[in-house]
Amino acid sequence: MIQTEMQMPTAEGVRAAARAVAAILPPTPLLPVEIGGVRAWVKADNLQPIGSFKIRGAWWRLSNLTPEERAGGVVAVSSGNHAQGVAWSARRLGIRATIVMPHDAPEVKLANTKALGAEVVLYQRPGEDRDAVAAGLIAQNGGTLVHAFGDPWVIEGQGSAAIEIAAQLGHAPSRIVACCGGGGLTAGLSLGAPESAVHPVEPVGWDMVGQALAAGELVHAAPDAPKTICDALQPNVTKPINLAVLRGRSEPGVTVTDEEVRAAQRFAFANLRLVVEPGGAAALAAALAGKVPVDADTVIMLTGGNADPAAFAATIAGAS
Repeated sequence: MIQTEMQMPTAEGVRAAARAVAAILPPTPLLPVEIGGVRAWVKADNLQPIGSFKIRGAWWRLSNLTPEERAGGVVAVSSGNHAQGVAWSARRLGIRATIVMPHDAPEVKLANTKALGAEVVLYQRPGEDRDAVAAGLIAQNGGTLVHAFGDPWVIEGQGSAAIEIAAQLGHAPSRIVACCGGGGLTAGLSLGAPESAVHPVEPVGWDMVGQALAAGELVHAAPDAPKTICDALQPNVTKPINLAVLRGRSEPGVTVTDEEVRAAQRFAFANLRLVVEPGGAAALAAALAGKVPVDADTVIMLTGGNADPAAFAATIAGAS
C-alpha cells in the first residue's frame, strides 16, 4: 500500500517524529566552526549510526506502518543513504526490506545496505526509471513504498533535526543551510524551524528543487546534466509534496561545484576531524564559498559520512 497522495506533513508531525527519534538515538553533535571570521555551527548528522540523516525519516516512516503494512514489507529507492536508513529501521522492527539502488552506487553503501539485511535490486543509471522499478516490485510482490523524499512521514522525520538544533542552541537558528537532493530534508527543516531561513544547496546541473522553486512547477533534470561527485544528490525531479511545502517558505536554491565540495570535505577533515561524503558536504561548500550568508546563529547540515575510502583519500590529498 502506498501512502495517500493528499496527506501532507505537518509541524506537529515533525515534533512527534523528534520524540520518536530521541527515544532510540542520541542527538548528533552541534559543533562550532569559523567561516570567514564568523563563528557558526555545523550539525554533524554524518555521525548517525548509518552515517546519514536519512535514519530519521526512515525510522519515523516505518514506525507508522500498520500491522498489515509491516507484514507486507517495504520497498525503497536510494543511492545508498536512505537505503541504509530503511534497512537499519526494518531490521530493528522486524520488517522485510527491498531496496532499489543504482548499479554505480558507491560500494560502501551497497555493502552496508546488504549487511543490514535488506535485499538489494540494482538498476541502470542513467537509463532505467528507479521509481518504475520499485513500482514493478510492489506490483509483483506487494509492500509499502518508502520514498526517499516524497513521503509525508519521511519529511517529518528529517525535520526532527531542526528540533534537536533548537534544543542544542537554546533558541531557533537564524538559518539552516541544507544539502538538498529531492527536498525531503529541506521541507522537514522548514516545518521544524518555522522562524528560520532554510537554504537548499544542490550540485550544479542537479538543482531540481531550486529550479522548481524558481519556476513554481516541477523541473526535470536535463538529459545531458553534468556528472557530479554528489551521488546522494541526483534525483531527476522533486515531488509535488516537497514543492508544496517549500513554495513561499524556502530561500532560493544555490548550487556548488565538485571542487567546492571537495574543498568542504578537506575543511571538515582538517578543522572538525570529520569524514563527510561529497553529498553531505554540499551545504558546507556553499557556506565556505560565500554563496549563503553566515552569522553566529547559522547552522550548516553535514548530512552524510559514507565516503568511498579511495575517493576520500584522493580528495584529502588534494587530487581530483
